Amino acid sequence: MKDLHADYHAAGFGADLGSGSRRALLLVDFVRAYLDPASPLYAGEQDPPALRACAELLESARRHGTPVIHTRVDLSPGGLDGGLFLRKVPALRIFERGGEFAVAPPALAPAPGELVVNKQYASAFFGTSLASTLRVLGVDALLIAGASTSGCVRASAVDALQHGFVPLVVGDACLDRDPRPHDAALFDLGAKYAEVVTLDEAMKLLRPGGP
Repeated sequence: MKDLHADYHAAGFGADLGSGSRRALLLVDFVRAYLDPASPLYAGEQDPPALRACAELLESARRHGTPVIHTRVDLSPGGLDGGLFLRKVPALRIFERGGEFAVAPPALAPAPGELVVNKQYASAFFGTSLASTLRVLGVDALLIAGASTSGCVRASAVDALQHGFVPLVVGDACLDRDPRPHDAALFDLGAKYAEVVTLDEAMKLLRPGGP
C-alpha cells in the first residue's frame, strides 16, 4: 500500500496555511456529556488527556490576553430547533435546555466576559454571529480544541476556513469516542482544511510574539 501522507502530499494536498497574526482560542463543546459514564455521548474517560490539554490552553490564553470563545449545543425543550441533526443523532436530546450534561467541567468553565456561543448544529459558525465577532476582534486564525474531533471540531474547522480564518486544530486537545474517527478526522483536516498542531506548538502560538 502507498504511504498515505506521501501520496496526498504528492497529489497537491496539505499546503501550509501559516498561523495568522492575531489568534483566538475556540473551545468546542467540551462539556460533561463526554466525561460522564451516564451520558450516551461518554467518550470513555472521566479525566482524558484532551481535557487537561484544553485546560492548559485556556489558562495560557487567559494569561496572555488571547480572546477565548466557548461553544455549547443548546436545544429548546422538545428539540425542534435541532432539526435533521437531532433526527440523525437522537443522543443530542441530552442538550435540551436545562440539562446537566451541557455544563462545562470546572477546569473549562467560562470566565466572566468570555463569549459563549450557543448553537444547534455541528459548526460553531452555522446560524451564529461568531464570524462577525472574530472580525471585530481583528482575529485571522483560530486555535480549535474540544469535542468531538470528527464531529463539531471538524465542522467548525471547515467553516473557519470557509469564513477566511486559518484553522489551527490542536490534535492533543481534541476528544472523540474512538481513536479511529479521531485520527481519520485529523488526517483529513490536515490534508484539506486546517493546520493540525501539537499542544506544545499551540502553547507557543499563544505567547505574545509567537510564530
